[in-house]
Amino acid sequence: MGAQTLESGESLPDVTVAVQTWGRLNADASNAVLIEHALTGDAHVVGPSGPGQPTAGWWPGLIGPGCAIDTARYFVVATNVLGGCRGTTGPGSLAPDGRPWGSRFPNISVRDQVAVEAQVADLLGITSWRLVVGGSMGGMRVAEWVASYPTRVRSAAVVASTGAASADQIAWGQAQILAISHDPDYRGGDYYDQGVVPAHGLGLARRIAHTTYRSASELEDRFGRDGQDGENPLRGGRFGVESYLDHHAAKLVGRFDAGTYVTLTRSMSTHDIGRGRGGLAAALRPYTGDLHVIAVDSDRLFPVELSEQLVRARGSGSVQLIHSDYGHDGFLIEIDQVAAAVDRALSSGTAREARHVR
Repeated sequence: MGAQTLESGESLPDVTVAVQTWGRLNADASNAVLIEHALTGDAHVVGPSGPGQPTAGWWPGLIGPGCAIDTARYFVVATNVLGGCRGTTGPGSLAPDGRPWGSRFPNISVRDQVAVEAQVADLLGITSWRLVVGGSMGGMRVAEWVASYPTRVRSAAVVASTGAASADQIAWGQAQILAISHDPDYRGGDYYDQGVVPAHGLGLARRIAHTTYRSASELEDRFGRDGQDGENPLRGGRFGVESYLDHHAAKLVGRFDAGTYVTLTRSMSTHDIGRGRGGLAAALRPYTGDLHVIAVDSDRLFPVELSEQLVRARGSGSVQLIHSDYGHDGFLIEIDQVAAAVDRALSSGTAREARHVR
């Protein structure tokens, strides 16, 4: 897509973006929906695993014929985010000198990521989105779309996310970044052509993160103080909850890049739609479309208060709650509730446009 000037003042000489689509764009390009993935997600929102795609879709049941985002009606787009490792330019991509970017990959922001997505929309002939929806890091990009391109978003759904990263989130992110960067195999970010992978550091980062993704009560109810089957903690064996974290660490190490994890975590920490715009309220003021703010009631990483903060900045509406015992991951698990919220976002936009026509 050509050179990209970044918010930091640095630049990327060329950017490739991986895109997946479902449905068909109608004649006036008015039926386009953008799905934004979270930290370790990608453009494969729904569908089975297969060649080049090691995992099944991360939001199953949301997109397709008869689903909340009905592909008989809507043209659905998902991109792998700038800095990613699933087809989009990131630290593991080759720089112009033919070597991986590694530590030379510039710092990027959520605002940079959305600017790239806007160029993708241009290339697809989409001047405005019928709906932009995403959770967690994806919800950050939804909020940034509203602030950066208010006339290009008719309806937005920010799910389990925030308009600006909190100190608590930045702190958790730092611990994860340090876990990776202190792994000797990370090599300052330049491990790509060295025949090593910082698996230990990435696995530790995932353990830290996954603890924040689930609620304390869910972990207690599910594992308590029980040892893992066949293991005795008094003899050095693992607790059940430790085995659970080990499992998720191994899964991520098998499919995700540590350099990308660092890059995207840093971008999340700098997220603030009010930066340079006079604060959250001022950033949202130009937006006249529908803003749906959806929170998970047991979320301890993106607590409900952050969603309430975004609603207060908007000056209207209220937070829609998803009830879940699972914590932050509830936005990925409670598919029926998420689908209902997405349906409301699409329906409210339709009603709003009908009133405008009359």
